[in-house]
Amino acid sequence: MTQNIYDDPEFFQGYSQMGRSIGGLDAAPEWPALQSMLPPMKGLKVVDLGCGYGWFSRWASEQGADSVLGLDVSEKMLEQARKTTSAANIQYARADLEQLDLPAGSFDLAYSSLALHYIKDLSGLFKNIHAALKPGSRFVFSIEHPIFMAPRNPGWLIDGEGRKRWPLDSYQFEGERVTHWLAEGVIKQHRTVGTLLNALIAAGFTIQHVNEWGPTDAQVAAQPALAEERERPMMMLVGVGC
Repeated sequence: MTQNIYDDPEFFQGYSQMGRSIGGLDAAPEWPALQSMLPPMKGLKVVDLGCGYGWFSRWASEQGADSVLGLDVSEKMLEQARKTTSAANIQYARADLEQLDLPAGSFDLAYSSLALHYIKDLSGLFKNIHAALKPGSRFVFSIEHPIFMAPRNPGWLIDGEGRKRWPLDSYQFEGERVTHWLAEGVIKQHRTVGTLLNALIAAGFTIQHVNEWGPTDAQVAAQPALAEERERPMMMLVGVGC
Protein backbone atom coordinates (compact mmCIF):
# COMPACT_ATOMS: atom_id res chain seq x y z
CA MET A 1 0.00 0.00 0.00
CA THR A 2 1.15 3.54 -0.76
CA GLN A 3 2.39 5.45 2.29
CA ASN A 4 -0.52 7.62 3.40
CA ILE A 5 1.60 10.53 4.63
CA TYR A 6 -1.11 13.10 3.88
CA ASP A 7 -3.21 11.77 6.75
CA ASP A 8 -0.33 12.38 9.17
CA PRO A 9 -1.51 15.41 11.24
CA GLU A 10 1.87 17.16 11.11
CA PHE A 11 2.23 16.67 7.37
CA PHE A 12 -1.34 17.68 6.61
CA GLN A 13 -1.04 20.83 8.72
CA GLY A 14 2.08 21.87 6.84
CA TYR A 15 0.59 21.01 3.47
CA SER A 16 -2.56 23.00 4.19
CA GLN A 17 -0.44 26.15 4.60
CA MET A 18 1.25 25.88 1.21
CA GLY A 19 0.38 28.42 -1.46
CA ARG A 20 -1.06 25.85 -3.87
CA SER A 21 -3.20 24.41 -1.08
CA ILE A 22 -4.71 27.83 -0.42
CA GLY A 23 -4.77 29.27 -3.94
CA GLY A 24 -5.39 26.15 -6.00
CA LEU A 25 -4.36 25.77 -9.62
CA ASP A 26 -3.63 29.46 -10.10
CA ALA A 27 -1.09 29.28 -7.27
CA ALA A 28 0.78 26.39 -8.92
CA PRO A 29 3.39 27.95 -11.23
CA GLU A 30 3.50 24.88 -13.49
CA TRP A 31 -0.26 24.95 -14.10
CA PRO A 32 -0.20 27.09 -17.30
CA ALA A 33 2.26 24.66 -18.91
CA LEU A 34 0.30 21.65 -17.69
CA GLN A 35 -2.99 23.14 -18.84
CA SER A 36 -1.60 23.67 -22.34
CA MET A 37 -1.09 19.90 -22.62
CA LEU A 38 -4.72 19.06 -21.86
CA PRO A 39 -7.46 18.44 -24.44
CA PRO A 40 -10.73 20.44 -24.35
CA MET A 41 -12.76 19.14 -21.41
CA LYS A 42 -16.18 19.36 -23.08
CA GLY A 43 -17.98 16.04 -22.74
CA LEU A 44 -15.01 14.09 -21.38
CA LYS A 45 -15.09 11.40 -18.71
CA VAL A 46 -12.12 12.26 -16.48
CA VAL A 47 -10.26 10.47 -13.70
CA ASP A 48 -8.09 12.58 -11.37
CA LEU A 49 -5.45 10.36 -9.76
CA GLY A 50 -4.31 11.71 -6.42
CA CYS A 51 -6.95 14.43 -6.51
CA GLY A 52 -6.00 16.06 -3.20
CA TYR A 53 -8.27 19.02 -2.45
CA GLY A 54 -10.07 18.51 -5.76
CA TRP A 55 -8.83 21.65 -7.49
CA PHE A 56 -8.39 19.97 -10.87
CA SER A 57 -11.58 17.94 -10.54
CA ARG A 58 -13.58 21.13 -10.06
CA TRP A 59 -11.76 22.89 -12.91
CA ALA A 60 -12.49 20.00 -15.30
CA SER A 61 -16.15 20.10 -14.30
CA GLU A 62 -16.31 23.86 -14.83
CA GLN A 63 -14.72 23.42 -18.27
CA GLY A 64 -17.52 21.08 -19.37
CA ALA A 65 -16.37 17.57 -18.46
CA ASP A 66 -19.23 15.10 -18.51
CA SER A 67 -18.04 13.39 -15.31
CA VAL A 68 -15.02 13.49 -13.02
CA LEU A 69 -13.83 10.79 -10.64
CA GLY A 70 -11.33 12.07 -8.06
CA LEU A 71 -9.29 9.39 -6.30
CA ASP A 72 -6.98 9.78 -3.32
CA VAL A 73 -5.58 7.56 -0.57
CA SER A 74 -5.93 10.32 2.02
CA GLU A 75 -9.18 10.68 3.96
CA LYS A 76 -8.15 14.18 5.04
CA MET A 77 -7.67 15.25 1.43
CA LEU A 78 -10.99 13.75 0.38
CA GLU A 79 -12.79 15.38 3.28
CA GLN A 80 -11.50 18.79 2.18
CA ALA A 81 -12.37 18.05 -1.47
CA ARG A 82 -15.93 17.14 -0.60
CA LYS A 83 -16.35 20.24 1.58
CA THR A 84 -15.39 22.51 -1.29
CA THR A 85 -17.21 20.73 -4.12
CA SER A 86 -20.85 21.20 -5.07
CA ALA A 87 -20.88 19.99 -8.69
CA ALA A 88 -23.09 16.94 -9.12
CA ASN A 89 -20.90 15.43 -11.85
CA ILE A 90 -17.86 15.04 -9.53
CA GLN A 91 -17.45 11.91 -7.42
CA TYR A 92 -14.66 11.42 -4.90
CA ALA A 93 -13.51 8.03 -3.65
CA ARG A 94 -10.68 6.64 -1.56
CA ALA A 95 -8.26 4.52 -3.56
CA ASP A 96 -4.69 3.30 -3.26
CA LEU A 97 -3.12 3.89 -6.67
CA GLU A 98 -0.88 0.88 -6.08
CA GLN A 99 -4.05 -1.22 -6.29
CA LEU A 100 -6.03 0.76 -8.85
CA ASP A 101 -9.15 -0.99 -10.09
CA LEU A 102 -10.98 0.97 -12.79
CA PRO A 103 -13.43 -0.30 -15.43
CA ALA A 104 -11.75 -0.97 -18.76
CA GLY A 105 -12.20 1.64 -21.49
CA SER A 106 -14.16 4.01 -19.26
CA PHE A 107 -12.31 7.33 -19.41
CA ASP A 108 -11.27 9.92 -22.00
CA LEU A 109 -8.62 11.58 -19.83
CA ALA A 110 -6.48 10.53 -16.89
CA TYR A 111 -4.76 13.32 -14.97
CA SER A 112 -2.38 13.34 -12.03
CA SER A 113 -0.54 16.16 -10.28
CA LEU A 114 2.57 15.44 -8.21
CA ALA A 115 1.39 12.08 -6.92
CA LEU A 116 3.15 9.43 -9.01
CA HIS A 117 6.56 9.76 -7.34
CA TYR A 118 5.03 8.04 -4.30
CA ILE A 119 4.13 4.93 -6.30
CA LYS A 120 6.42 1.89 -6.04
CA ASP A 121 4.87 -0.20 -8.84
CA LEU A 122 4.61 2.59 -11.37
CA SER A 123 4.76 0.21 -14.34
CA GLY A 124 1.72 -1.63 -13.00
CA LEU A 125 -0.15 1.63 -12.46
CA PHE A 126 0.60 2.77 -16.02
CA LYS A 127 -0.80 -0.50 -17.38
CA ASN A 128 -3.96 -0.08 -15.29
CA ILE A 129 -4.42 3.50 -16.48
CA HIS A 130 -3.93 2.48 -20.10
CA ALA A 131 -6.57 -0.23 -19.74
CA ALA A 132 -9.02 2.24 -18.18
CA LEU A 133 -8.69 4.72 -21.07
CA LYS A 134 -10.59 4.61 -24.34
CA PRO A 135 -8.63 4.44 -27.63
CA GLY A 136 -7.52 7.95 -28.58
CA SER A 137 -7.57 9.17 -24.98
CA ARG A 138 -4.83 11.05 -23.13
CA PHE A 139 -2.93 10.76 -19.88
CA VAL A 140 -1.35 13.97 -18.59
CA PHE A 141 0.62 14.18 -15.37
CA SER A 142 3.26 16.00 -13.38
CA ILE A 143 5.86 14.20 -11.28
CA GLU A 144 8.92 15.24 -9.32
CA HIS A 145 11.88 15.29 -11.69
CA PRO A 146 14.41 12.46 -11.22
CA ILE A 147 17.19 15.04 -10.85
CA PHE A 148 15.26 16.58 -7.98
CA MET A 149 14.53 13.22 -6.34
CA ALA A 150 17.83 11.38 -6.83
CA PRO A 151 20.03 12.88 -4.08
CA ARG A 152 20.27 10.93 -0.85
CA ASN A 153 20.47 14.24 1.02
CA PRO A 154 18.57 16.80 -1.09
CA GLY A 155 19.06 20.50 -0.51
CA TRP A 156 20.90 23.40 -2.08
CA LEU A 157 24.66 23.68 -1.64
CA ILE A 158 25.83 27.30 -1.55
CA ASP A 159 29.44 28.20 -2.21
CA GLY A 160 31.43 31.11 -0.83
CA GLU A 161 30.17 33.40 -3.58
CA GLY A 162 26.53 32.58 -2.91
CA ARG A 163 26.08 30.38 -5.96
CA LYS A 164 23.66 27.48 -5.62
CA ARG A 165 24.34 23.91 -6.71
CA TRP A 166 22.07 20.90 -6.54
CA PRO A 167 23.79 17.80 -5.09
CA LEU A 168 23.00 15.28 -7.80
CA ASP A 169 24.17 11.86 -6.69
CA SER A 170 22.97 8.25 -6.78
CA TYR A 171 21.06 8.98 -9.98
CA GLN A 172 21.41 5.46 -11.37
CA PHE A 173 20.46 3.87 -8.04
CA GLU A 174 16.70 3.69 -8.37
CA GLY A 175 14.30 3.03 -5.55
CA GLU A 176 13.20 4.44 -2.24
CA ARG A 177 14.16 7.90 -1.06
CA VAL A 178 13.27 9.04 2.45
CA THR A 179 13.04 12.78 2.95
CA HIS A 180 11.94 15.07 5.73
CA TRP A 181 9.53 17.42 3.99
CA LEU A 182 6.73 18.77 6.21
CA ALA A 183 7.11 15.62 8.36
CA GLU A 184 9.71 12.97 9.13
CA GLY A 185 10.02 9.92 6.93
CA VAL A 186 8.29 10.87 3.68
CA ILE A 187 8.90 8.00 1.23
CA LYS A 188 9.28 8.67 -2.50
CA GLN A 189 10.35 6.40 -5.34
CA HIS A 190 13.22 7.57 -7.53
CA ARG A 191 13.60 6.31 -11.08
CA THR A 192 15.54 7.71 -14.02
CA VAL A 193 13.99 9.64 -16.88
CA GLY A 194 14.61 6.65 -19.13
CA THR A 195 12.87 4.24 -16.78
CA LEU A 196 9.88 6.56 -16.46
CA LEU A 197 9.40 7.06 -20.19
CA ASN A 198 10.09 3.43 -21.09
CA ALA A 199 7.48 2.30 -18.55
CA LEU A 200 4.92 4.45 -20.35
CA ILE A 201 5.92 2.99 -23.73
CA ALA A 202 5.77 -0.56 -22.36
CA ALA A 203 2.26 0.11 -21.04
CA GLY A 204 1.13 0.99 -24.57
CA PHE A 205 1.24 4.79 -24.45
CA THR A 206 2.61 7.06 -27.16
CA ILE A 207 4.66 9.92 -25.76
CA GLN A 208 3.35 13.24 -27.05
CA HIS A 209 5.04 15.91 -24.94
CA VAL A 210 7.62 16.14 -22.15
CA ASN A 211 8.33 19.39 -20.31
CA GLU A 212 11.18 19.60 -17.80
CA TRP A 213 9.40 22.49 -16.21
CA GLY A 214 10.99 25.79 -15.30
CA PRO A 215 9.44 29.22 -14.66
CA THR A 216 9.03 31.80 -17.40
CA ASP A 217 10.62 35.25 -17.30
CA ALA A 218 7.26 36.72 -16.38
CA GLN A 219 6.81 34.28 -13.51
CA VAL A 220 10.24 35.05 -12.09
CA ALA A 221 9.57 38.77 -12.38
CA ALA A 222 6.33 38.33 -10.44
CA GLN A 223 7.82 35.87 -7.94
CA PRO A 224 11.62 36.26 -7.69
CA ALA A 225 11.85 33.19 -5.41
CA LEU A 226 11.06 31.05 -8.45
CA ALA A 227 14.44 31.93 -9.99
CA GLU A 228 16.10 29.02 -8.19
CA GLU A 229 13.88 26.60 -10.11
CA ARG A 230 15.97 27.44 -13.18
CA GLU A 231 19.07 25.95 -11.55
CA ARG A 232 17.68 22.41 -11.79
CA PRO A 233 14.35 20.94 -12.88
CA MET A 234 12.02 20.24 -9.95
CA MET A 235 9.30 18.48 -11.93
CA MET A 236 8.44 16.87 -15.24
CA LEU A 237 5.17 17.35 -17.08
CA VAL A 238 4.31 14.46 -19.38
CA GLY A 239 1.52 14.00 -21.90
CA VAL A 240 0.88 10.64 -23.57
CA GLY A 241 -1.82 9.16 -25.76
CA CYS A 242 -3.42 5.73 -26.17
